[in-house]
Amino acid sequence: MIAMALACRPQLIVADEPTTALDVMVQAQVLGVLTDLVRDLGLGLLLISHDLSVLGTTCDRVLVMYAGRMVEEGPAVSLFDHPLHPYGGALAAAFPRVGDLRARYAPVGLPGDPPDARALPVGCAFHPRCALATDECLATDPPLELKAPGRRVACLHADESRDMKLLLAQRVAEAKDAAR
Repeated sequence: MIAMALACRPQLIVADEPTTALDVMVQAQVLGVLTDLVRDLGLGLLLISHDLSVLGTTCDRVLVMYAGRMVEEGPAVSLFDHPLHPYGGALAAAFPRVGDLRARYAPVGLPGDPPDARALPVGCAFHPRCALATDECLATDPPLELKAPGRRVACLHADESRDMKLLLAQRVAEAKDAAR
């Protein structure tokens, strides 16, 4: 597929989920080939993936989308390490770090189902699945705003000093305890 994409000498490669269903070794090889092409041929790369760990190691900048809308944007490493939007936090938390036993034995999931794109909820589209949602979120569709240097986010509760992954893990644990 990569060879076919290069046949017409493009300036931009759009790779939609190029590593899905690949084992870790083949995934690393594919990402290595794409990275080499960008460097050696001066190509642009638009990498589409739900796997923030792939994006964090391959891309300079990441845009996180939810329900067809950009909800967070920033440098890949800072977005992966310190997401400002709860959905970005949920994506980042889905990939525990090696040696993090808490995450290994108690993975954090995202409750609920994605919304129907034909009938998005009023307010923030993420509010039905968000552990931080308030009444204001149900009524207000937050604009994408600059919240930190080089970081834009569409969330009424974005705060650059929060560790969104940790906060979400705490809220999910509290909800599980309350349900017991």
